[in-house]
Amino acid sequence: MISRLAAALAPVFGRMTVTADASGPVAGGTVLVANHTSLFDPVLVVAALRGLGVEPVVMATAGLWRVPVLGGALAREGHIPVHRGTARAARSLADAEAALAAGRCVLMYGEGRIPTRLDSGEAAPLPFRSGLARLVRDTGAPVRPVGQAGARRVTSGTTAKQIAGVLTAPARRPRLHVHVGAPLLLPEGLDEATAAAHGAVTSAWRTAVSRVAA
Repeated sequence: MISRLAAALAPVFGRMTVTADASGPVAGGTVLVANHTSLFDPVLVVAALRGLGVEPVVMATAGLWRVPVLGGALAREGHIPVHRGTARAARSLADAEAALAAGRCVLMYGEGRIPTRLDSGEAAPLPFRSGLARLVRDTGAPVRPVGQAGARRVTSGTTAKQIAGVLTAPARRPRLHVHVGAPLLLPEGLDEATAAAHGAVTSAWRTAVSRVAA
């Protein structure tokens, strides 16, 4: 339901396009790591992935599970709550390992947060946390970088600006783009793997930015 809903909503709020590296379809059991810029970008990314035949398990902040209706749907479909800064934080990686072992693709955000900037412009991804590198080290799962651009034109900034952005986006029709990059072979060290993933997502983001600006 989440993937179908995202696929229905994304085109309403903007002109969405999707590109992917020519290395072939996304294999089951892949970790997809994307840049995080807006409350809207999970909708954009999940919609794009569904168009490529992928319905991922999403790792997202645990607060979403407290939202009526949405929380129940997330739980039923096996998405993974991330309890940041608590003793339960490690459980999210264990749940991701189980999803990968079952052949599901897992979508995660290496930055782990949305930037605090109030403008709607694009900016390179913030530094990544080590969760991605630890997950890949422990599972050997393949990694595909995902870059998205345009989500901040739908909603960003203060609460008032976010609401205004959502309300006006269907009329404004901002350009939205998602690019799925080539599979990554991450180095063994956590720091090196984290840096390599950040660089690949940044490259995919640049591709997305160029399509939005075209």
